[in-house]
Amino acid sequence: MKISLITVSFNAADTIKDTIDSVLSQKGVDLEYIIIDGGSTDETVAIVKSYGDQISTFVSAPDKGIYDGMNKGIALASGDVIGILNADDMYADEQVLQEVISCFTPETEVLYGDLVYVDQNNTNKVKRTWIAKPYKKNAFLKGWMPPHPTFFVRKEIYEKYGAYTLQLKSAADYELMLRVIHKQSVTPVYLNKILVKMRLGGASNASLKNRLRANREDKKAWEMNQLKPLKTTFIRKPISKIGQFFKK
Repeated sequence: MKISLITVSFNAADTIKDTIDSVLSQKGVDLEYIIIDGGSTDETVAIVKSYGDQISTFVSAPDKGIYDGMNKGIALASGDVIGILNADDMYADEQVLQEVISCFTPETEVLYGDLVYVDQNNTNKVKRTWIAKPYKKNAFLKGWMPPHPTFFVRKEIYEKYGAYTLQLKSAADYELMLRVIHKQSVTPVYLNKILVKMRLGGASNASLKNRLRANREDKKAWEMNQLKPLKTTFIRKPISKIGQFFKK
C-alpha cells in the first residue's frame, strides 16, 4: 500500500528541514512525498531542492493559503492513503508511517492518533499531550475532534466527499473532519500512539482575537454542513483541551 505525504510550506526555512528529515527517515513504507510551497521568499525553496529526488513532487508558486496548498497536494497524490504534515511539525519516530499503514485494513477509511506539543526550539521538551482516545458516535457534539496532523485518509474519501474548503481561514481542517466523520458517518480507526510532534504557536491560538475567530469558524463549519450543534458544543471544545496540560 502506497502512502502520499503532503507538506505545505511558506517561509518555513527555520523548521522545514526537521519536517523533511522526519518524513524521509520513515522505515518500511512505499512513500510518495509531496511538498507544496506558497512561493517562499526565504531559504525554504533552496532547502527543499537540496534533497533532490528524495522529494517526489515539489511545487513552489503563490497560492490562496495553507488549505489551498493541501488541496493542490491531494490532487497530485497517487497513494492509496494520504497524510498531511505541516512544515514545522515532525513524526515522533521512524516507525510512525509503517504503523499507520499496518492499521489500514480493507475496511479502514480514516485513521488518527495522538500528538504532543513541543517547545519551538527544543523539540524534545514536551509541553502538552493530546490523547485523542477512541471515537464515539456524536463525539463532535461534545466538543471532540482528532488532531489534524495525525489524520490519515484514503484517497477515495477525498474524491467522494471533497477536500478542504477555502471559505475558512483556520478551521478548514476541523470542517473537513466534521464533514467526513460526523456528517458522512465514516468511522475512524484510532491508533493509540504518539504520532506527531507539533511545535507550539499555531495560528488559531496565537492571540485572543484569533481564538475568537476560530470559534466563529467552528460554528460556520456546522452551518456549512447543515448540522445542528448542542448549545454546549463550542464551550466544551476548548474545555476538552485543558487535560492536555496535565499529560506530559
